[in-house]
Amino acid sequence: MHSISQSPTDPEFVQNPYPFYAEMLAHGGPVFWRDYNMAAVFAHDHIAALLKDKRLGREALPDFAPKIAPHLAPFYDIEAHSMLELEPPRHTRLRGLVLRAFTSRRIAALGPEIAQLCHDLIDDLPRDVCDLLPQYATQIPVIIIARLLGVPETMASDLLRWSNDMVLMYQARRTRALEDRAIAASIAFRDFMHRYIQEKRQNPQDDLITHLIAAEEDGQKLTTDELITTCILLLNAGHEATVHTIGNGVKTLLEQGCIPEWLRPETIENTVEEILRYDPPLHMFTRFAYEPVDIGGITLQRGDQVALMFGAAGRDPNRWDAPDRFDPTRRVQKNTAFGGGIHFCVGAPLARLELQIAIPILFERCPNLNLAQTPEYADIYHFHGLKALNVTL
Repeated sequence: MHSISQSPTDPEFVQNPYPFYAEMLAHGGPVFWRDYNMAAVFAHDHIAALLKDKRLGREALPDFAPKIAPHLAPFYDIEAHSMLELEPPRHTRLRGLVLRAFTSRRIAALGPEIAQLCHDLIDDLPRDVCDLLPQYATQIPVIIIARLLGVPETMASDLLRWSNDMVLMYQARRTRALEDRAIAASIAFRDFMHRYIQEKRQNPQDDLITHLIAAEEDGQKLTTDELITTCILLLNAGHEATVHTIGNGVKTLLEQGCIPEWLRPETIENTVEEILRYDPPLHMFTRFAYEPVDIGGITLQRGDQVALMFGAAGRDPNRWDAPDRFDPTRRVQKNTAFGGGIHFCVGAPLARLELQIAIPILFERCPNLNLAQTPEYADIYHFHGLKALNVTL
């Protein structure tokens, strides 16, 4: 297997990883990425196939599971109950129970509420220069997921801080100091959710936490630990990708000279899919091989970890014509931005709805919207999002 080295924290790579992806796609098959000590797969069709291959999964095999340092135990005690990190049959039960509460009808009904929130946030924007990330892009998904779960909106800033600190565990720049922040956030988040779930048991409401408590499959309900972890997962995942995609999308639209035709009701769905293809919020996701798997001329052995490069899949010239060109008129299908297979993002319908509402309203309400300065990407790989999005209205 061809071996390469590319630091994910290199400033040039952080600002624009796509030339590296293009080089790897030109190579053809998977490569061994020395910086991560694992194989990396870049081609769209290879990634799409591996996402559905049941010989791979998120849960490490017991004899290959990495040792957890004692100071990291609070974080991984929570992760141990996350459906994102589990495989069937436990994953099947957890996801099924969540989907009973997280229904497509319930999500679709949020449309008018999301639109009103967008208008309210724009009403409060400063009229000169403002940073759209904290004042618009972040507020929409955090407030909506808090409302959906039934968590007080007054907790939004705490939820956001805890979530941002917890995802430090997945970033290439991770250090002991950042780990300590993530652990402190994990404990605070866990303790809050434990208290709040107990309150909901005693005083049920028409919200997602109450529905999760009541959800039952074959006589089994979510345990308290599973409830806590599921709520944390939904709160974290419920905003992370959306914040980055709103930021990346607005940046791209402004740089490309956004035209009204891209944001009409009949075209906005396609425009959002093109944003997700062109500059997605998550660039890498990993799987473990449970038995030998042949892919692209190499064989993954049992216990091997493999990186699926979502950021490269959207720029694969074997899948897309002129992949480096932003073209909202192209028909984007089989987008890998939200994963695939049994771990396809459960919050993808909500994220897409928020994007399809928030972006057109912003451009409609702010017809003179312009970048105040060239945006820079944050050093948060394997996520991909901006440090700030300063604009003039």
